[in-house]
Amino acid sequence: MKKYIIYIVILIVGIVIGKFALSGEKTHDHSHAEDATAETASLWTCSMHPQILQPEAGDCPICGMDLIPAQTSTTELSSDQFRMTENALTLANIETSTVAEGNSESAGLQLTGTIEANEKTNAIQTAHFGGRIEKLYVNVTGEEVRKGQRIALIYSPELVTTQQELITAMRMKESQPALYKAVRNKLKLWKLSEAQIQQIETLKKVSSKFPIYASVSGVVTEKMVAEGNHVMEGGALFKVSNLTTVWASFDAYEQQLSSLKKGDNISITTNANPNAEISAKITFIDPVLNTATRTVAVKVELNNRDKQLKPGMFVTGTLANKTTKNTTLTIPKSAILWTGKRSIVYVKTSANEPVFEAREVTLGNATSDRYEVLSGLSAEDQIVTNGAFTVDAAAQLQGKKSMMHSPSKNSTKVNLTKKMEFDAAFEKMFQSTMNAYIELKDAFVKSDATLTAAKSEAFRNALEQLTGSQREKLNAYWSVMHKTSKRINKDTSIEVQRKSFQIISDHMIAIAENLKSFDQQLVVQFCPMAGNDKGAYWLSTEKIIRNPYFGDAMLTCGSVMKVLGSAD
Repeated sequence: MKKYIIYIVILIVGIVIGKFALSGEKTHDHSHAEDATAETASLWTCSMHPQILQPEAGDCPICGMDLIPAQTSTTELSSDQFRMTENALTLANIETSTVAEGNSESAGLQLTGTIEANEKTNAIQTAHFGGRIEKLYVNVTGEEVRKGQRIALIYSPELVTTQQELITAMRMKESQPALYKAVRNKLKLWKLSEAQIQQIETLKKVSSKFPIYASVSGVVTEKMVAEGNHVMEGGALFKVSNLTTVWASFDAYEQQLSSLKKGDNISITTNANPNAEISAKITFIDPVLNTATRTVAVKVELNNRDKQLKPGMFVTGTLANKTTKNTTLTIPKSAILWTGKRSIVYVKTSANEPVFEAREVTLGNATSDRYEVLSGLSAEDQIVTNGAFTVDAAAQLQGKKSMMHSPSKNSTKVNLTKKMEFDAAFEKMFQSTMNAYIELKDAFVKSDATLTAAKSEAFRNALEQLTGSQREKLNAYWSVMHKTSKRINKDTSIEVQRKSFQIISDHMIAIAENLKSFDQQLVVQFCPMAGNDKGAYWLSTEKIIRNPYFGDAMLTCGSVMKVLGSAD
């Protein structure tokens, strides 16, 4: 019996010791898990606005929702970057290539257009005298006419009266030669030939109908009358074009104009005969831009004596090689996503991980399969050349910048982040400009357009107090702010003024971020509703929100994004 009691005691002691040992191990593991969670949650984001990243928990500055721990990876992602899985890349057949840099060439620069009648040879065939059209001898658009050909027969009461005057004047020719001569000249002004006038004098009979003869040769491009119509003297009968020469009319975009000059060689092909090339030179470049299409008309005069080129035909023009010393970047057309005025390219930002971000690019000349890139990319960037739409869909699902998500919409960063070095003397001098800006901001809070105009002028005067070398430290920021401040004047509405104030604020924040010392606290504040819900920033000297973009209408709308500094 004692033996069993000893076994039971030993078993109970073993269970108790094991429980304490496992408890300590779990506590240790739990401590490690908490540390890992704390490390993972070093950044907090909003589930509705993934672009929001903050170092501690709190509320979303845009929608007010509680922030959640942001996902981390071996590669730190910016607010515009996003990750795709390797499996998704494989299934979507995503391909990337490196942006190429080389000599700028307009080789293969292609323009599309149509064949048009040469305006220089266009003419209007008119009626030389008024009357009723009894007969049209040219009755079909596209019919060819020759100069001197009879084209219409007109009954003209006025011409009948003048013929009677001529017959009467003939009887008084000896006594009143001036009258006789005046009547003859009147008939000549109506394009009656000398033979027709002599026939009237010989027969001494009045004709009620007179023919009209073509004054030009060409093809009827528009018929403007019908038999039985009444026309006035000088009234239009037909539009006639001489198609022995025609124009190839092309539309060139703004960015292509630098590669086009009058006299440049161009090779033209038609859809009707794509194997036949026509060599010509650019004849005319329209000095006025078509604001509706943002294009400029480029015309090439072509010989068409064989009548093979028909107005309305589609043509393609290829410019001859024109290599310059400038180096440019080019990308395949398949890499570009068009969103109205914006052109988007997806860049692979990590060499080892599938991390992408959208970039807006400015495009230049186009060749058969590539575009020149004027800005937005740099050499050696890896861009998506196949499957860009799939990558864009992933960006949209993750709330990142994409075709549907404008870069500025609900953005929490000012794009002007250029590094600038300022010395103590500059910072002291710039303080008066900062003070003038704060007064301008306060004027916008009051929504007083007259006051804002005055404070804008004071801000501009403060800018002008900076010396030439001090202005150079600001790069182009000085000229942008100086020019923009002029738009805040008494002749513009407060709504228009606020758009200019937003530009000034973005530049002032970028400058303030580079200052080392502060005479006063500077706070970056943000309103997500400003700028048509795209969001806008401003600087203040206090953390209390006083919204300059809405004034009393939404005075406290906004949040503190960053405190740049406080008075030393």
